[in-house]
Amino acid sequence: MAIEEVKETDPTIGRLVADASRDISTLISKEIELAKSELKVSAKFGGVGVGLFAAAGFIAVLAIIMFSVALAYFIHWNGSGLSLHWAFLIVFGLYLLLAGGLVFAGIRSVKKVKGPERAIAQGKEIPRALKGQA
Repeated sequence: MAIEEVKETDPTIGRLVADASRDISTLISKEIELAKSELKVSAKFGGVGVGLFAAAGFIAVLAIIMFSVALAYFIHWNGSGLSLHWAFLIVFGLYLLLAGGLVFAGIRSVKKVKGPERAIAQGKEIPRALKGQA
């Protein structure tokens, strides 16, 4: 078995360790950046969904108020045909349709919320890469 000579251009152990620690630090910081960017997107969708649910709740409260007024007018109906109470009932129905549409949009938006899947998958690969199994 022949022993090779160490050349001036060969890296030292200290240099290899420094390079490896720098690369690991860079890898970890990039993984953190990836996780942050994925969470920002998910937080945006979650915020929109919560806002739509809040709007649906507010409109539902308005619909309840309208229904209450329409019911009072309906009970006090003076028999003159399609009167003010029917107008209130139609507005009530429109508010309910609007609230239903907002709930549907909110559910669709909340379903888009995800965890940082790519960052987790890549983070699981770090131990294998450190062992040289990349």
